Amino acid sequence: MDNRVEECAERCHRGDLGELVRSAAAAALAAGRIIRGLYEKPHLIRHKGEIDLVTEADVAAEQLIFAILGQRHPGVAIIGEEASQGRAGRPAGPAWVVDPLDGTTNFAHGFPWFAVSIGYVENCLPVAGVIYHPMLDELFCAASGAGAWLNGRPIQVSRTADLASSLTATGFPYSIRTESAEVMAGFEAVVTRCQGVRRAGAAALDLAYVACGRLDGFWEIGLKPWDTAAGQILLTEAGGRLSDYCGNRFSPFFPELIASNTLIHQELVALLSPLHRQGG
Repeated sequence: MDNRVEECAERCHRGDLGELVRSAAAAALAAGRIIRGLYEKPHLIRHKGEIDLVTEADVAAEQLIFAILGQRHPGVAIIGEEASQGRAGRPAGPAWVVDPLDGTTNFAHGFPWFAVSIGYVENCLPVAGVIYHPMLDELFCAASGAGAWLNGRPIQVSRTADLASSLTATGFPYSIRTESAEVMAGFEAVVTRCQGVRRAGAAALDLAYVACGRLDGFWEIGLKPWDTAAGQILLTEAGGRLSDYCGNRFSPFFPELIASNTLIHQELVALLSPLHRQGG
């Protein structure tokens, strides 16, 4: 087992959470090896939507993750982006929530910004999760009560106290061509009041970067649970906050998200709450 997860696993107040972190890390690292191996090769690309892609790496990585998690935790449901074909129903019991390659468009274009994201949810809320950036070999992990970790060292959110001094991130939904006015209204509201906005194209990594203090905040609409489940527990354990655009409690099964270091959260809510979608 990769020793980068052991500090997190050993601090878990429930022994099963430690094993979940170890299993998620093993699956994410194995998937990352597949993705790195395919990165510079020609890709088999098909479209799930007008601008929503899937490659051979998505499929191969997801199949391997399913096999590893299924063997280690038989009987636990697994919700994967490709296997679920974009449908994100709430699980009836505990479940793995898997994005085998968050940032597929980046991968397909040779832009090295993508991740494997694996979360474990109970009552539709994440209690353990791993995010792996294969091109930088950065392994983020967290579990309820065990803290958040990057390559075996503890991480915390930034202490940036105001939006004007903040570096933030966002993403654009696949529906951008039909919802551009709403998306750009949110972008304009924030970009004109913060120090900078990054739009790199992998929500899981955006959340991981808020958790480790490289970003101060993140917002996006149109997200799926596999985009946010692992990131939610990582950011929560790092001392951050997640909500919908009105400041209400966030669930990965709700597609509207503000994530922050807590200190700038209310400023983001004030700017984005007029764009809130009732009921998602």
